[in-house]
Amino acid sequence: MPVREQVGEQAEGRGGDRARDGGWIANIEAARADLARSSTAARVAGLLREQIIDGLLKPGERLPEGKLQKAADVSRNTLREAFRMLVEERLLVYQFNRGVFVRRVTPGDVTDLYLVRRILECEGVRAAPAAAPEALARLDAAVSRGERAAEQGRWPEVGAADIRFHEAVGALVGSRRVDEMLYRTLTELRLAFHEMVSPREFHEPYLRRNRLLTELITHGRIEAAERELRAYLDDAEAQLLQAYEAADRSTAG
Repeated sequence: MPVREQVGEQAEGRGGDRARDGGWIANIEAARADLARSSTAARVAGLLREQIIDGLLKPGERLPEGKLQKAADVSRNTLREAFRMLVEERLLVYQFNRGVFVRRVTPGDVTDLYLVRRILECEGVRAAPAAAPEALARLDAAVSRGERAAEQGRWPEVGAADIRFHEAVGALVGSRRVDEMLYRTLTELRLAFHEMVSPREFHEPYLRRNRLLTELITHGRIEAAERELRAYLDDAEAQLLQAYEAADRSTAG
């Protein structure tokens, strides 16, 4: 076959492939220059999420774009893509002509977040009898981390350990999708913890209850564990909402 005809057939074949795949392969090819940037942006977004979980980034705090860009050694566009991801996750908020700030979770958000927690975490408790030993061990590891931090008076770290504990409860389901949903839910909720005037008064009772939940789950007392978890979540939600009401009254006064 003449070379020209062979090339023509190959081109026609590629055109046929594009027609069959609906053109989405061509779209991927056109966007591939952005893939490396998007991957880096996702990593930067992940680092910022961890600062929120650790209690280091607080509601209302402005994110200094120049300093962050230099610290992460990324382009301005990459940093802004990371910001965009976190705005979509309701962790950050953009204020026109002012910049990007850590978002303040609303009382309505708190109610909705606890609704999601009840669904995901209670399912984790029910799934515990079939969970792998290493999944159960994560519960004890998270509680122990919180207990060590409490002994040293590092209450923000106790808050972070509490988040890890509840991630471990959800992980008993054994679903990556559940893990992702609960991680995002708990990261957003972590911002609400800052409404509490005293981190110690808020976290100390729940640290003891985390230990109780771990013992109930690991000893196979699943119904008792689910009852305790539901009461636990009800109490925590009510306490946070009361803190919001007190803060609003103080502001109004």
